[in-house]
Amino acid sequence: MTDKPNPFGTCRVDTPFQNHADLKEIYQDEFEILKSILTDIKHDPNSQSKGAVVIGEAGCGKTHLMMRLAKELLNNNRLLFIRQPNNPNAVLFHIYSRILESFVEMIPNSHYSQLEYLLAHSFSKIIIEILNKKDNLTKNRENLLKTLSSDPLNIYKVLGKNTENKRKSWQLIEKLTLDWWANTYGFGGYSASIIKGLIKFCSYSDPRKRELVRKWLSGNQLEASELDNIKLDNWSEEISQEEFSLEAIAVFAKLSLADEPLIIIFDQLEGLKYHEQLLLRFGEAVKEVFTHVPNSLIIINLFPDRWEQMKTFLDNAIVDRISQYELILNRPTNDKLKRLLALKAQAYDLEIDKLFKPKELKVILNQNSIRRVLNWASHYYRHQVDGIPLPHKTRSFEEEVREEFQTLKDEIAWLKQQIKAPVPVQQDKAIEDRLITPSNDEQLVRDYLNQQKALLEQEYHKNVIISDFDDIGKVITTAEAFKTFKPLETDCLRLGKRKLPEHLLIKTQKQSFVIGFLHVSGSNFSSRLKNFNQLVVNHKDIRFVLFRDVRETTISGKVGKEEIEKLNNASNGRFIYMEKEDRLSFELIYKLIVDIQNQDLEIDLQKALITLENIMSDSWLIKIFKGAE
Repeated sequence: MTDKPNPFGTCRVDTPFQNHADLKEIYQDEFEILKSILTDIKHDPNSQSKGAVVIGEAGCGKTHLMMRLAKELLNNNRLLFIRQPNNPNAVLFHIYSRILESFVEMIPNSHYSQLEYLLAHSFSKIIIEILNKKDNLTKNRENLLKTLSSDPLNIYKVLGKNTENKRKSWQLIEKLTLDWWANTYGFGGYSASIIKGLIKFCSYSDPRKRELVRKWLSGNQLEASELDNIKLDNWSEEISQEEFSLEAIAVFAKLSLADEPLIIIFDQLEGLKYHEQLLLRFGEAVKEVFTHVPNSLIIINLFPDRWEQMKTFLDNAIVDRISQYELILNRPTNDKLKRLLALKAQAYDLEIDKLFKPKELKVILNQNSIRRVLNWASHYYRHQVDGIPLPHKTRSFEEEVREEFQTLKDEIAWLKQQIKAPVPVQQDKAIEDRLITPSNDEQLVRDYLNQQKALLEQEYHKNVIISDFDDIGKVITTAEAFKTFKPLETDCLRLGKRKLPEHLLIKTQKQSFVIGFLHVSGSNFSSRLKNFNQLVVNHKDIRFVLFRDVRETTISGKVGKEEIEKLNNASNGRFIYMEKEDRLSFELIYKLIVDIQNQDLEIDLQKALITLENIMSDSWLIKIFKGAE
């Protein structure tokens, strides 16, 4: 097989921060509408946020359009990308965590991140406005005014040096900014502390200190030595993460009033249809964002049928705020699609008309979405170069009916699970044969896993917010998917009103397991682990596993280390620092399920999971679900 790159091999945009060939004439009108909404927000005296729903079928280019926004507007506007939440108890925290992750993305042709740009422009404008109103400035204040007026990024280039004069300048910036914030917005809630933390972030040039501040900004407690390093105080142990998250998002938006409107994008939301409580909480969270977060264009990408479902399911007030603008992405013409293929081929010095025969090109352009067009171009290219057989070009009427029947069976199984009705374990022979018959499905899953693992490995060492809520949400999503064809039950354990690590009880026919996560630090870690250990003692018949990501701070406190030792000494308990390979396999399983739900991967979910059990049989999570057989 040749190692020649396939010009059509990458057809899917996972996030707006990726790079893909972009034919500007596709959806350019819709792109201009989005830009005009940003202009309206900027010139609105009340700086009210506006909503836009971008509607299109799977593979039509919704996320690709968001990528164009990032490429063309990131020098001015901050673009924040929010994937589907998975835990109804932490939707706002999920939104805020993804915002922090988006902020670390770099500005094109710059050495600075989105967060650094926002803070430099916002703080500089605030300080310049304050100092310009004062008479008889001291020399220090005159120098500060001159430095920031020359270039907002001088807040790092000049003031980032660790000298006595610069230290005094940062003390002045902190005082003036906090005074301005108090006069403008008051000192209630968490906002003043968040502003102080953001100023600390700007003042530190040491990457380690900046990462500690970013971890602190996510609402986590830090160890005493870490706090001393960045000169901040821990949040209260009783902090409400949802309230904190909403206020923190609002702080960024209020700072953007001194810069440019934010672009907040919600994407990959199709899996919400399987979780009514999560969908309701998502709608409430988005409503709160609209109410408390100014100066933002809030975009929600949806399939047409999901948008119709959401409109009937959510409160009218939420729907009205979300859909001030509706943009429908229809399939581009064949001429435009051919020019897109030509653009991709051109990057490898290839010509479309020489690559494909007229009949082949007709089959390629006859597909119903941009992604399918690119996929079929990829199939034909590999057929010519490597001799790989082509997939079936068309589906028969019987195949379409069979596929619809299987989809209906999946949804009925899910509904039965929701009302706690037993799901039949045995399937009729025809369905069972269809599920296990060797086909291209296994190779499709293998190719998907290889490609996605490579991407996850690239992202592994990036600054991500590792969250107990997010990780347990991934386990819940995975369990719900396996429930559609395995006899599983899930629940949570309780210990009075005491706080426990985020966890899920999974009951199989052979064994019951509790999977938990404890990524927090400080006193929260020790107290929650103590309570978890009590559960281990109370439930000898259940196996307990508690994970902590190895990228988080290693527990060094005496009490925390003693509680870890207690858990590991229990016959039914284990504390595990989640290493890279275990993290990647965990993320791969979850991503496969969500991508199938979002129709980013075209394969039956049950087939994919059965294949996954064979391919990833060594995964700790797969072993649990295989035990349900």
